Order: sequence, then C-alpha cells, then structure tokens
Amino acid sequence: MPVGRFCLFATLVVGAAALPSTAARQSSRTVKALVGGTLIDGFAGPPIQNSVILVDGDKISAVGQVGTLAVPPGAEVISTEGMTVLPGLWDMHVHTMIVGHADYAHWDKAYASQFESVIMPASAKQLLMSGVTSARDLGAPLEASIAVRDRINAGTIPGATLYVSGPFIQHAPYPDTEAYRWGVTGPEDGRAKVKKIADAGVDVVKLIDQDQMTMDEVRAVVDEAHKRGKPVVAHAHRPEEIRRGLAVGVDCFEHTGLATAPAYPDDIIQAIRERTAKMSLGPLFWTPTIEGLLNYEYLRDNPEALDDPAWHAGLPDAIVADVRHSLEHPDRLPYFQLTAARRPTLARKFKQLQEAGVVTLIGTDSGIPMNFHTHSTWRELDAWVTVLGVDPITAIRAATYWPSVAMKVDSRVGTVSPGKYADIIAVRGDVLRYISLLQRVDIVVKHGIRYR
Repeated sequence: MPVGRFCLFATLVVGAAALPSTAARQSSRTVKALVGGTLIDGFAGPPIQNSVILVDGDKISAVGQVGTLAVPPGAEVISTEGMTVLPGLWDMHVHTMIVGHADYAHWDKAYASQFESVIMPASAKQLLMSGVTSARDLGAPLEASIAVRDRINAGTIPGATLYVSGPFIQHAPYPDTEAYRWGVTGPEDGRAKVKKIADAGVDVVKLIDQDQMTMDEVRAVVDEAHKRGKPVVAHAHRPEEIRRGLAVGVDCFEHTGLATAPAYPDDIIQAIRERTAKMSLGPLFWTPTIEGLLNYEYLRDNPEALDDPAWHAGLPDAIVADVRHSLEHPDRLPYFQLTAARRPTLARKFKQLQEAGVVTLIGTDSGIPMNFHTHSTWRELDAWVTVLGVDPITAIRAATYWPSVAMKVDSRVGTVSPGKYADIIAVRGDVLRYISLLQRVDIVVKHGIRYR
C-alpha cells in the first residue's frame, strides 16, 4: 500500500510563536468577527457557507451567516473568505516530553532536567501553531506535567490546552524510567498511586502492561480512578491488555497493536461489541495512533520532510542537532524493524474497530521517533481519509467533537457554537476535498487570542 500520496509536507512558519504581547492579550477582550468562510462546526450537520463567528473575550457569542448575523460596530474583523473554518483540533495521544529523538535512554539521561523548562513548553507551542488547540499528554513526570499544563492555562506560556496523565501506571517501571513510570505492587498500592496523581490534579489515568498485573491490581487502579472522576486510558498492544481493560471498564484504548498479527481475535471483537452495545455506559473510545506506522517507509525513503525547520521551534540548537543525528539512519533503528510488517495489518484492524462500534479518536503518539509535534496530527487525519476511507467530516469530528466528549469537557470546547471557548482554526481551501490542507493552518485562535 503506497503511502507517499498522503505524505505532503509544507514548512510550517512558526513565527508568531512568542506569547502574545500584553496589548494582544488585552485585545482578546475586543469582539472579533471571523467572516466569510465555510464553517465545519464540529456537529454532524452540513457546512455553513459564508459563516460569521462572533468572539467576545475568550468565548464564542454567536454563530451565523453573512446577511443574517450582523457584525457589531468596532469589532475586529478577520476575513476567512476562501477558507474552511473549524474547531481547534485535538490530538488525543501526545508525549510533550519527547520531540522525535530515536534513543529514549539517551534522551532521558541527557534532557530530563529540561523537560519542564524547555522541552514540554516547546512541544505544546508547536502543537498550538499547527492548529492543535487541545491535546492529551499521556506519560511524563507528574510535577512537570502539572506545572506546564497550569502555566499554559494561566496564559504565561503559549501552547495547546493539555489534559495530562502524569506517570504511566504499570506493573513495574522499565529501567531508569521511574520518574514517569510508576509500578504497582498489590491492589492497595495501585489505589495509592492513583490517589497520589489524582490529588496532584491529573486529568486522566494512563494504564499500560495491564496484562502483567493481577486482575485485582488492574481493577483497583480503574475503580480508584473512576471514584475520583478520572477517565482511564489503557494500552492495547497485546490481546490480554484489551481483554483485561474491557473486563474492568477502561474508558479508552490506545494504539492498534497486536504487532504483525493480521487481525484482532474473534473473542476480543465479540467483547468489544458487547461493551459498545451497552448504551448506558456511553461510548467506548479508541485512539488508533496509526499514521506513524503508515508513514515510516515514506519518511525513510524521502527524508527531506525531516529537514522541515518547524519542529525546531523553541528547542536549543544542541537538542535539534542531537535529534537530527539520532535519525540519520532510521532503517537501522530497532524501533522500526517490525513497522513495515505491521503496516499491511492496519487497515483491517481499523475496520474491525469501526464495525465493532467503538468511537475512534485522532491521536498520533506525537513525539516518538520521526513523529514531530508540528505535523503528526494532520498526517493522522490525512491517513484516515486518504488511505482508510473515512469520510472527512467523520475524521474531523474525531479530532474535535468526540475528544471533548471523551474528556468530559464538551460543554466548554469541541465545537464552534455559542458559549464555548473560542478555539478556532481556518485553512485556505476546502479541507473536505483536500484534507492535507491541514498541514498549513492559516489562522489559529485559542480562547479568543489569535496566535496565527
């Protein structure tokens, strides 16, 4: 299956990347009017032609059309003529503590002291400037995760709104990863670990390697998280991870998984169908993180994309050089040795999940080797539409409306509608016909502040 057809890269000009000036932030209190574009509002209805969106402060005050919704006198008019206007995108699986380096052991040893001060803020800003106004950050040191998220929310640094898990919860941390992987030794320890991260203020609990835990431990982690109002996401790399996650009520599964196996086993698909049939439990969410696998061979053979300077933004030259050096020979990296064999299995697994009734979400594993925060999200959308045959509106809703539902913030974000935060992007051209246009977002507004 050729993948080059959807790997269209354009340099993202990340100029305007500094935090808006005081004057710019004050101007967010002025009414803004985005006028003229075709609006995909995040709901399932048809696009709104000649749209008008009024933004008062950090919220959307009205949505209508030219000729029926008047622009107030004195409003700042932002023309969206010739553009598609959308809710700000979500990426439901990012790692802000990594930025594409191929050697995790080296990365942690060399740069852990800069995660909070440099690397995670740079990642969050790169996401924002790429049109990702919200992201779920799944795995990083607890204190750094909370601190960076809170600085973004306070407006002291620019970046996508982060929903953080803090450390992975698992059977045992891998060597030298104890700062962001917490092991569980017994049900009470599992509850205590969840209590600690919940009390610190995480938004979600990340569970992995649950097939190596006892069922009592897995159940304790999930029950404690739900008791504290935290959704649980869990790895789906191995069949037993999925079986155990379904048995204890995990809210969202991550990755397509199962290595080179051609499909999910029948018993797992049947269990998923039984879960999705229980309407009272709400949707079962799944984040396939598929584009990195589909794109590997293209990037290996066409490395010009790796020279895009957009992913350098906010990173010291020494870190950029180190990342580039680590990717000089991607074909030699152990990380990618099974990737080519996994790629042919992805379409079938994705189709199985669709047919079983899960709600799939756009997420990318952004930050893993060769998967930069500046382009992974649009590539996931493009892969869904161009390779996997997903309707563009469905793919866009998987990056806007449904993530907000999964994170229980749909009353505040996820659609362009009155009363919600003004998280809005605009792209020149018709993204319903050419989804890859999302690689170059022309306008980014987050909480009423225009960043691009």
